[in-house]
Amino acid sequence: MPFDSTPSSASGRDLANRRAVGTWLLVMAGLIWVMVALGGATRLTGSGLSIMEWAPLSGALPPLSQAEWQRLYDLYRTIPQYELVNAGFGIEGFKQIFWLEWTHRLWGRMLGLAFALPLAWFWLRGRIPKGLGPRLVVLLLLGGAQGGVGWFMVASGFDADRTAVSPYRLVAHLGLALLLYGVVLWTALSLLRPERSGPRQPAGLRRLAHATALMVVLTMLAGGFVAGLKAGLTYNTFPLMDGEWIPPGYAQLSPFLHNFTANIAAVQFNHRLLATLTGIAALAAAVWGWRALAPGFARGTLLALGGTVALQYVLGVATLLMVVPVWLGTLHQAVAVGVLSAVLAALHALRPPRP
Repeated sequence: MPFDSTPSSASGRDLANRRAVGTWLLVMAGLIWVMVALGGATRLTGSGLSIMEWAPLSGALPPLSQAEWQRLYDLYRTIPQYELVNAGFGIEGFKQIFWLEWTHRLWGRMLGLAFALPLAWFWLRGRIPKGLGPRLVVLLLLGGAQGGVGWFMVASGFDADRTAVSPYRLVAHLGLALLLYGVVLWTALSLLRPERSGPRQPAGLRRLAHATALMVVLTMLAGGFVAGLKAGLTYNTFPLMDGEWIPPGYAQLSPFLHNFTANIAAVQFNHRLLATLTGIAALAAAVWGWRALAPGFARGTLLALGGTVALQYVLGVATLLMVVPVWLGTLHQAVAVGVLSAVLAALHALRPPRP
């Protein structure tokens, strides 16, 4: 769904429309970022299974009577998480995890309105830049689908043998959120910074930035499996794992590929390895950009990429060593989106000039 991002022939009104829509999308990206952080807190506190009904409309209201609180609490007491993890914590304990999950879902509903209403307003006033309308409609539909994927994930935690959601469904939910965030941010950047003027950037630096972006995405998805398997609660030493560089149980599952998604030792090792490779690539890109590029947006994005990746690496090690405290695990997930933002901004800034 390409749209014309070249400002050379745009009128003053067209430029104003681009700035308005781009600013709105940048705000939307920030709201999605908060949503990802809330999702991390919900997962880490075990709150995600506290609401066992999917009610897109009526669920926007919290329980308004003691009888309704009791009904929802009794419903929650039927699933394994209550019996095996939270047995006996009472209705007051239930309310604590309920409110976090309810806030997470409410934020999702607000996101939908914050996207749909301005989109309708811009559309009715003819302010959508040429060619951009179909992409925005698809983003709206994907945002709605994300709610369904979220419920599909939550429902997996109600199975008789589970106390948490399926790691595969969690990664799917996280991956779609990151995809939505990335497309919204890229579109905003294309509207607010459409120019491709200036000297051509080194081709090797662009290739390194693309490789770094790929490793960032793989590291984040691997982190999703670490979260889904609660793999951060074991092997809480660094850099060795049980005194070894490669944990002894790395390849214990058969077929071998199953280790990448279901073996705690392999999943955590892979996340560590990918994070380390990402850190090396990001720091190399930052140094190259510092030396090869003049001061400006492109150079700044590469330095930001190196800085955010370094911060994220330190947070990851601290999270592991401290056995995943909720506040630190949530911060680690939030800063991951910052890393994704930096690498997307760098890719956008390093686009070659149009012929």
